[in-house]
Amino acid sequence: MRARHLLSIHDLGLDEVGEIFDLAQELKERQRRREPHRRLEGKTLAMIFEKPSTRTRVSFEVGMAQLGGRALVLNAADTQLGRGETLHDTAKVLSRYVDGIMARTFAHETVLELARHGSVPVINGLTDLLHPCQVLADLFTIRERFGRLEGLVIAYVGDGNNMANSYLHGAAKVGAELRVATPEGYRPDPGVFRAAETDARTSGGRVAVMTDPAAAVAGAHVVCTDTWASMGQEAEHEARKKVFAPYQLNAALLARARSEAIVLHCLPAHRGEEITDEVMDGPQSAVFDEAENRLHVQKAILALLLRE
Repeated sequence: MRARHLLSIHDLGLDEVGEIFDLAQELKERQRRREPHRRLEGKTLAMIFEKPSTRTRVSFEVGMAQLGGRALVLNAADTQLGRGETLHDTAKVLSRYVDGIMARTFAHETVLELARHGSVPVINGLTDLLHPCQVLADLFTIRERFGRLEGLVIAYVGDGNNMANSYLHGAAKVGAELRVATPEGYRPDPGVFRAAETDARTSGGRVAVMTDPAAAVAGAHVVCTDTWASMGQEAEHEARKKVFAPYQLNAALLARARSEAIVLHCLPAHRGEEITDEVMDGPQSAVFDEAENRLHVQKAILALLLRE
């Protein structure tokens, strides 16, 4: 990979996305055959958490162990970051101790600052703006199911949050068609959409934002959703439930997609809100394959960025 950090899918070339996916497939097969693949022997990853985590923490920690390295969990509130130390100083100090930094933060500027001032690779584990590792895992899952990404129709229904933003970057990069359906006032970031339009013109993909979930899902190969209230928006939960009720991913909405369509949700899911049990546990659900693939895709990212 030419990339030094993984902050946004938009920063990657199509060949780099392919390199990540090809290595993820190799590592997944090796893991299933229980073959050692300790590509990061002696390497250490610092993991900074401002937000709670299940999948991000476990997948990165287990991934580093399977690659022969070690991961250190740093909760921001328990470190000098929580007492006012600057990101500038934190990045410089950690770069003297570890081989890479993964950060799961609120402000996107936090990961940008770490990358700007550190001398080791920085991986965006999630910010309020973007969730690139998750969407790369989603795209890898889609490629596994359909054998390709180019030309597929992906529908994203719900909040125009960090997942919607990264789906715009990802689908545009790989030449897929993405339809994002959100209520007015909850659309994805305009700057992200403009960047995705630029990438789509190069790749042959298409991106569109609309308000009608039925139109977005019609004929789709993939239907995705996410929680209606992200971390930090808990106070808006009840109000958002009313606004987003027409965007629930249920059997009636899914029936508008192709018969072979798969369903994705990055988790955690609020069952009965953005997705029903019938869909989440149904035959078209690839939700838990998607969750597993976080491990394999992130191992590939780690192996490519932290290598000598």
